[in-house]
Amino acid sequence: MASQVNSEGRRAIVLLSGGLDSMVSGGIAREQGFQLAALTIDYNQRHRVELEAARRVAAALGVDRHVTMPLNLRAFGGSSLTDDIDVPKDGVMPGIPSTYVPARNTIFLSLALGFAEATGARDIFLGVNALDYSGYPDCRPEFIAAFQHLADLATKMGVEGQGFTIHAPLQHMTKADIAREADRLGLDAGMSWSCYDPTPDGRHCGLCDSCRLRSKGFAEAGLADPTVYA
Repeated sequence: MASQVNSEGRRAIVLLSGGLDSMVSGGIAREQGFQLAALTIDYNQRHRVELEAARRVAAALGVDRHVTMPLNLRAFGGSSLTDDIDVPKDGVMPGIPSTYVPARNTIFLSLALGFAEATGARDIFLGVNALDYSGYPDCRPEFIAAFQHLADLATKMGVEGQGFTIHAPLQHMTKADIAREADRLGLDAGMSWSCYDPTPDGRHCGLCDSCRLRSKGFAEAGLADPTVYA
């Protein structure tokens, strides 16, 4: 479903959380011929199990460099992923839920931009999605377009005419589309992790927004869901 670009031999930075969306975004980048480096942010999130998933996915994608950067966003709090606030489990509700982490994608993209410029990469891939998602403001197309403009204004490479491209290949896909893309790309969706509130025995809770959207996506795609839910 993703458009093809002439990128053979070019380096791209993939923001890799360990989730299904970032895995598929990285798979699309690989399919398009980019040489991949991955950036994972250890922001002291509640669902730290996703960091191990990111390592599995990075290995499966064949990235030649995987940086896991510690950044303790619990020092700020303000989210049920980084504070002592219960993860909502009453279904996907209208409005911005407490699982929104203040300015997370702005922070993460800024770090990816620094990584890209330091390594000479001009392409950044991330797995944001504006259809089946939880209403986060930093997943909208307007945000991606604004950050691309910022990237060209705020960097030496941008000022010198070697601008950056922020790729959000899943932007207009449903979760069912994304599940189908994982299957088409030959990626094992079972490697990825989506749950915001893992059970003590290491299973997806099945009730948080992210679990519900993941389960719905596989069901609507007509694909077996490899996820182990509580």
